Amino acid sequence: MDALIIAAGYGTRLREISQSKPLTPIAGVPLLERGVRQARAAGVERVVVVTGHQAVEVEKFLPALSDRVGIPVVSERVLHWSTPNGHSVVAGAAKIEGDYLLLMADHVFEPGILERLARQGTKSRGVTLAIDRRIDNPLIDPADATWVKTDADGRIEAIGKAIPEYDAVDCGAFLATPELAQAIRAAIAGGAAGSLSEGMQRLADAGRAATMDIGDAWWIDVDDPRAHAQAEAALG
Repeated sequence: MDALIIAAGYGTRLREISQSKPLTPIAGVPLLERGVRQARAAGVERVVVVTGHQAVEVEKFLPALSDRVGIPVVSERVLHWSTPNGHSVVAGAAKIEGDYLLLMADHVFEPGILERLARQGTKSRGVTLAIDRRIDNPLIDPADATWVKTDADGRIEAIGKAIPEYDAVDCGAFLATPELAQAIRAAIAGGAAGSLSEGMQRLADAGRAATMDIGDAWWIDVDDPRAHAQAEAALG
């Protein structure tokens, strides 16, 4: 199985710490390297990294990283890195055959989460999202979180940053099939901006978006100095 890591964004809220969010160190290890190592531990045999902002610097980092982790780590660049993150998914997925783990470069997970997620695939699912039902988890930034509303079977009914009702938060890790990129492209063709959530909602509307509850496992989105300090404290 491959993994796709989105590392194209600007990282505005981490600029006072680092000029490149994917290369920002946590306890001495760059976020992107942590993501690749997490994927490798989950059984991934190749990683595609979608680059954009400061693409040259990130891409120069990849060959040595590949040597360290022992699997191919290749890049796919999006020219317009300021576009919504679904465009990065579409670009990266074009380089992958079959199912893949989809990760955000700034998310860190307790060992075991991604291993479980990688085993969730069935023909009844177009995508499986790792969710946290602890919506009051102090590590979550409510102003930046992507919220999820699930049905009685754990399927996604609604997903987005501003949905009125929710019972979980998106952890930023997905087991994706080719249906996800197809759904994002269809959303764009229908006039949407092209966010990952828009593609996810299309799959949810078709009953093809499942979830995996991470229970009491630890994870964090390292998106600002506060979260960076929390991650350093946990992983240092």
